Amino acid sequence: MSEDPLHEANALLLDATHARTRVDAAASRKASRSWWDADAAQYHAEHAEFLGVDTPDGEFVWCPEGLHEGDMGLLGEVAGRRVLEVGCGSAPCSRWLAARGALPVGLDLSRSMLARGAAVMDRGGPRVPLVQAGAEDLPFADESFDLACSSFGAIPFVADSARVMREVARVLRPGGRWVFSVNHPMRWIFLDDPGERGLTATVSYFDRSPYVERDADGTPTYVEHHRTVGDRVREIVAAGLVLEDIVEPDWPEWLEQEWGQWSPLRGALFPGTAIFVSVKPA
Repeated sequence: MSEDPLHEANALLLDATHARTRVDAAASRKASRSWWDADAAQYHAEHAEFLGVDTPDGEFVWCPEGLHEGDMGLLGEVAGRRVLEVGCGSAPCSRWLAARGALPVGLDLSRSMLARGAAVMDRGGPRVPLVQAGAEDLPFADESFDLACSSFGAIPFVADSARVMREVARVLRPGGRWVFSVNHPMRWIFLDDPGERGLTATVSYFDRSPYVERDADGTPTYVEHHRTVGDRVREIVAAGLVLEDIVEPDWPEWLEQEWGQWSPLRGALFPGTAIFVSVKPA
């Protein structure tokens, strides 16, 4: 083990090469676990305040456009409901749900992200069970949950997102809701740039090759997968779920903050987020 964890993390986060290319599921999963373990501190330094990570009861923000579950109510009534959050990170959404009477469980692949959430809970507020596991094989019994959600969690980082949909459908009880937010599929065609360069289409929307960053040895260190809107719909339907809505948030007038590729400039022209709302038939 390295004697300098910070140096090790910085080395992992160094973008040596990047391309849209094929990578197998095992390499993708390993890269995501390593990336989010290494990036946890930097990610929270940039985004913890916006996400309400360090507030006692957490917050439930669906996307960089600032949509809040308290305003949207996409999950419906949560009090007394068992909720699974897939890709919970440091679990501000799960803690927000718990503060409103829900019975959430947070699941994430990254130990460092979960540790950040556990540290916050140690300072007070509602406690939420946290589970380290991948989204492709949920370690829960059939029909264990009333609701499931994912706010920019595991879905873009899983090679087989159709399998995630089937797994969520399996653990949901009849009548249960599954709501998840992802970067809007049309964003794939633009450079990951919040400025003028990010307004020009450069990549085919139909190219499903994942975006892969590799270290100097050629090992994948970051992998993000693309699906079209139609792909997402078909995955939901094939899992036996009924799609109720696709929410494409407008960029709010009050928000001037940039977040990665999200910015007021781009947000005024095309959506940055897609929120898929589905239900398991009763």
